[in-house]
Amino acid sequence: MKLANLDIIITAPPAPGWGGRYFTFVKVTTDTGITGWGECYASSVGPDAMKAVIRDVFERHMAGENPENIELMFRRAYSSGFTQRPDVTVMGAFSGLEIACWDILGKHRDRPVWALLGGRMNDRLRAYTYLYPLPHHTMDDFWTSADMAGEVAAHLVEQGYTAVKFDPAGPYTIRGGHMPTMSDISMSVAFCKAIREAVGDKADLLFGTHGQFNTAGAIRLGQALEPYSPLWYEEPLPPDAFEEMAKVARAVRIPVATGERLTTKVEFARALRTGAAEILQPALGRAGGIWEMKKVAAIAEVYSAQMAPHLYAGPVEWAANIHLGASIPNLLLAETIVTDFHSDLIHGAITVDSGFITPPEAPGLGIELNEALARAHPFTGDGLHLQMQEDPCDYANGNSFSGGAPPVVE
Repeated sequence: MKLANLDIIITAPPAPGWGGRYFTFVKVTTDTGITGWGECYASSVGPDAMKAVIRDVFERHMAGENPENIELMFRRAYSSGFTQRPDVTVMGAFSGLEIACWDILGKHRDRPVWALLGGRMNDRLRAYTYLYPLPHHTMDDFWTSADMAGEVAAHLVEQGYTAVKFDPAGPYTIRGGHMPTMSDISMSVAFCKAIREAVGDKADLLFGTHGQFNTAGAIRLGQALEPYSPLWYEEPLPPDAFEEMAKVARAVRIPVATGERLTTKVEFARALRTGAAEILQPALGRAGGIWEMKKVAAIAEVYSAQMAPHLYAGPVEWAANIHLGASIPNLLLAETIVTDFHSDLIHGAITVDSGFITPPEAPGLGIELNEALARAHPFTGDGLHLQMQEDPCDYANGNSFSGGAPPVVE
């Protein structure tokens, strides 16, 4: 059995774009006719350029290879062009293709992917989700309304969720880390207070940021949130500032989480070695794939760290996250995005039931992509999966971070 053919589908979710402006799905077929699905997460170049990168990685390092030889193919891609260091674009391409290989192997052996990773450690995975507006909420008002956030949190707890994430702390910009405004701190405290009052001790608070602060600013904000005991303080500094993030971890009595923008064991090991984080959040469609993150989970065990796979993408990456999470002993949480579109893309094959996910028993990833639906929603814009703001933090008029992936304003 050898890898033979590749197809790439760029799919745009309906507005407001929960999960990003587009999903990059890969369809890999063997010479024996088995199809595997994968997903590449949040490329740093546009879809047309990324499709070319994905195809080059496949043709250069994977085509004609036995899909079992994942370690060999990883080393080829990781070493390509005399690099042998983390490359987020190449690894993003490889990651989706690697996920597809596992789907193929599971289907070939008539076993779910988790069974090929050492077996099922977790019968259920604890899920969490962002606070997204309810139908009666006004979108523009929602992102700065602590009361609305508390209302959504209470609604999710009623559905069985035991953890909810939110990020009211202002903009993430191309300018790097900044000092939060006093109003950013006050709003963040107000959100924590309202959500804690709404859920009591029935759910953990997951405080999200996007690497937007400098060291002193992250410490100021984090210490202000301590009375509400969030489970984590997510990526308070830019992702490669490991030593500085470690200073935050030592100064704030909230566990620091990071990882959605990291790739390969090299970067995750550095986060652990420096004490930058106690919770790792790999995005499997970017971080090097399932096998590389299985290694990271083992390294994390040595540091008493936990894994919380990240999801701001489509449901194929979600499926990969679930199989990894089912196979490791140090799983904390698995991020979920529950929309009709996400569910319809995989024919409802994986669901969240009372706040938990049951790993699928079907072969491979346990899903088949709804190709007709995926192709019926092509991405026609020119924005990236996610965009960073160019304007600086506004210290005079306040800030608002909007969820989803709104249209790019030219």
